Amino acid sequence: MREIVEREMEGVEISLRPPVNFSMVDHGVFRSSFPDITNFSFLQILGLRSILYLCPEPYPEANQAFLESHGIKLFQFGIEGHKEPFETIPEETVRKALKVVVDVSNRPLLIHCKRGKHRTGCVVGCLRKLQRWSLDSVLDEYLRFAAAKARASDIQFMKLFDVSSFKH
Repeated sequence: MREIVEREMEGVEISLRPPVNFSMVDHGVFRSSFPDITNFSFLQILGLRSILYLCPEPYPEANQAFLESHGIKLFQFGIEGHKEPFETIPEETVRKALKVVVDVSNRPLLIHCKRGKHRTGCVVGCLRKLQRWSLDSVLDEYLRFAAAKARASDIQFMKLFDVSSFKH
């Protein structure tokens, strides 16, 4: 953060552009779409320790270089982006991802997928259930980000996700 302040004092303009669908989830937990190089200055200010990446594709070299240069750990849980109504979200993968999220030693943490709507929305929705949010509130938050692209399979997954057996 000091480097950014010094650059500003030298009259260098720095663009602070958050990724699409960026939002704070909890203390030290953020969510967004896939960050690109235009978002790196913004992410640097967050002082991230970890990124939870929910796509199966390899992390791009530019993003990987950013993580390495800032000492940010990457956790990748490759969840396929399902558009079909009968495709299932892998519950065990979501449980493993949630263990990363609830471990405060990984914070500040950014959760992201491609658009920050479906996979990210499901993980955040399951976190909300762990936090004892009402199902209506969980689904309202999901719908705020997914909007017209909400998927019945995501909603069903969050409704049926059982937090009673979750150990953390």
